[in-house]
Amino acid sequence: MIDHATISKIIDASEIIDVIQDFVSLKKRGVNYLGLCPFHNEKTPSFTVSPAKGIYKCFGCGRGGNSVNFVMEHEHLTYPEALKYLAKKYHIEVVEKERTQEEIQQQNERESMLVVLSYAQKYFEETLFHNDEGISIGLTYFKERGFRQEILKKFGVGYSPEQRDAFTKNALSAGYKLDFLTKTGMSIARENYKFDRFHGRVIFPIHSLSGQVIGFGGRILKTDAKAAKYLNSPETEVYHKSRALYGIYQAKSSIVSNNKCYLVEGYTDVLSLHQVGIENVVASSGTALTPDQIRLIKRFTPFITIIFDGDEAGLKASLRGIDLILEEGLNVQIVVLPDGEDPDSYSKKLSTTEFIEFIDKNSKDFIKFKTELLVKDAEKDPVKKANLIKDIVKSISVIPDGITRSVYLKECSSLLNSDEKILYFEMNKIRRKSNEQKYRNSGYREQLPPPVTPVQQQAETEIYSDTEAQEREIIRLLLQYGQKELFEVMGEDEEAKYISVDEFIISELNIDELILKNKLYQHILELYSSYLSKGISPDEKMFINHEEHQIRELSALLLAPTYNLSKIWKKHDNFIETEEMKLKEIIPETLYAFKNKKVIEATRELEINLKKAVNNNNLEEILAIQERIMNLNILKKELAKNLGDRTII
Repeated sequence: MIDHATISKIIDASEIIDVIQDFVSLKKRGVNYLGLCPFHNEKTPSFTVSPAKGIYKCFGCGRGGNSVNFVMEHEHLTYPEALKYLAKKYHIEVVEKERTQEEIQQQNERESMLVVLSYAQKYFEETLFHNDEGISIGLTYFKERGFRQEILKKFGVGYSPEQRDAFTKNALSAGYKLDFLTKTGMSIARENYKFDRFHGRVIFPIHSLSGQVIGFGGRILKTDAKAAKYLNSPETEVYHKSRALYGIYQAKSSIVSNNKCYLVEGYTDVLSLHQVGIENVVASSGTALTPDQIRLIKRFTPFITIIFDGDEAGLKASLRGIDLILEEGLNVQIVVLPDGEDPDSYSKKLSTTEFIEFIDKNSKDFIKFKTELLVKDAEKDPVKKANLIKDIVKSISVIPDGITRSVYLKECSSLLNSDEKILYFEMNKIRRKSNEQKYRNSGYREQLPPPVTPVQQQAETEIYSDTEAQEREIIRLLLQYGQKELFEVMGEDEEAKYISVDEFIISELNIDELILKNKLYQHILELYSSYLSKGISPDEKMFINHEEHQIRELSALLLAPTYNLSKIWKKHDNFIETEEMKLKEIIPETLYAFKNKKVIEATRELEINLKKAVNNNNLEEILAIQERIMNLNILKKELAKNLGDRTII
């Protein structure tokens, strides 16, 4: 357990902009910051961060919270894990009480796997630099490739001994369980023996965005026709190959500052470019590019430059990946290196300046690239040329932005000497067919609601009296303005005193013994009341940074910078004053609206009971219920007067 003093210290040190910018590219918009949401795929930024309040809110998917919430959501960490992550980031020492055996047994499986992977990385790195076999084989390999030690240590590369079970034996003797060694894919267990997945290979750790080791890639050094040259960790709870990019942790800051990401194929390509000073580079680790990997880059920049070697077969195979990048709305440029060169080899032949100049000079948009690549086969064959044009138009059709599509079509028309109108016709035909297919696959027809029946209409009418909107508004006003002065009253000593917002709200609810139906809202109300009873003046940050996840999330949602006012306030015209200036009207009106709904609910419940009493010929109960309904109707009229003779929905 982490003590409360340390938790407060961590939260105070965690500047939310600083934390989120490790993962998301943010741009200043007034007093807040805006970016693409990392929790869902979006093309228009709706992810807002408020440094003043220390919260984030996505108005697209609804996610929100403080810096701890963000790390928990983004990295799939528990609350203590997220606190430790932030403590490490801000160099805060975390002192925990010793765990009991029961707590150790209940340790989160994911956390245990990350611990094993971290141990494995340290083991491989230690072996590379301080073990005779590691030095003579692994380190020699890297030195022959021209890699300096600081680059190797920057990426945490290592070496796994040739002995088939060296790592597994070492890990077991260090106290790590075989169960987690196999679940992480580090060890393979058979009935009679256990052995290392990566034995006899140089090792490249794969990091998450936050820098945790989530998997490995291993390259074999000896010639073995039966063994794969490169071997990756299997899919696990913490490692999903399609969502990971090699080098993203080391590259993210440089990608943001340069507003560009270079995409290469292999591990050593990334290391080589870092070594010459180009740090905004990631690799797809030899696998086909996936939408999740593209979206990972999109968080930091809309500009991707793919660096290919001169292998024509490989270039043609890469065209599908380019279409995926276009479909995600990114701008893609392609650079083809000279024959026989890859980023690793070519970066060693040129200076950093020369290499960057080569990339800038030889970068092509995807139309020029695709045309030059395929036109040789189609020049003298009209049918092949027609297919080439269709292929390029199909790529253009997936681009989400209409203006960009138009620009590319014009370029395609010019390059291939084709009628622009015909290209537009072809593109619209492709898009229409694609949209029809998406419509069919979505099952939208099946999701359409059936015609409304009288029973459903009655159910919808019953929803009318639900108090969710009012309860939500009460809690928002309480959290946002609780300590503000609301009304001036004369005390017994005839001195002017003020009733604060929180005092007024809580007393009004207590006088009428009203409970909020939403359990979370009621929990926050009781928590707020308990603070007041202890002489503590609650502020919004106490709830934004609360240890309970639901309270943090709801507080961030309600206090978000551009929180939309409820329907209650949309009815007001000429809303010139700020909300804070109108609290004397807003808060009583919200409470009256809430009470009005409660009266409607109570009345309807009594009317149902009245029907039952009539059916049972229970005269005494009929008279009692009628009297209660009459009293509620009187109260309803009084509330209507307070509401200006209107019922708030």
